[in-house]
Amino acid sequence: MNVSFSSRELRDLLVAWVALGLAFAIFFAGGGNRTIQLLTSGSFGLALVVSLLTAGVGFLLHEVAHKVVAIRFNQVAEFRADYGMLAVAIMSALVGFIFAAPGAVYHRGVLTEREHGLIALAGPVTNLLLLVAFAPVLVVGVLVGSDVVQLVGSRGLIINAFLAAFNMLPFGSLDGKTVKAWSTPVFAGVLALSILLTVGLFLFVGF
Repeated sequence: MNVSFSSRELRDLLVAWVALGLAFAIFFAGGGNRTIQLLTSGSFGLALVVSLLTAGVGFLLHEVAHKVVAIRFNQVAEFRADYGMLAVAIMSALVGFIFAAPGAVYHRGVLTEREHGLIALAGPVTNLLLLVAFAPVLVVGVLVGSDVVQLVGSRGLIINAFLAAFNMLPFGSLDGKTVKAWSTPVFAGVLALSILLTVGLFLFVGF
């Protein structure tokens, strides 16, 4: 299996990664006014790095997972950023909430319903697997007493659990709709797990 990225695709992934990192950094800062305070104090850079390492990485690997599985099923697959929606993500963060639809992996070729479902499922499952990566980061942060490392770990856990749950909703162009069309039991199981993890992490870890 040969997975390659065109120059345009790499550019779109980079722009989407940076834009989402910026949007989530603004959102977690508390919106526009608080962001200005962080900028003037020199603290916004750290907030941006944390968001790039958590929300940004979660987004990147989610989309790459879609692409890899699509290629596994002999599809021509490539990510395309939605620049308008990336602007919406940043603008919404400035007013205190976030709406992120950064783009999608587009693929062409003949697929069965099962293959369609597995391609869609790959993104949310990747976000759930990232919980395994971020949990040790949180533990290390606690053990060494580093607030920054703890923040990366906790944000990584919460954001990726939420991304999995949100994308498994069976509406519109979200992954859950395609997964449900293939297998209701798989859809229900992954959605339930994602919601439980999101709620549990929010209650016990927080932002």
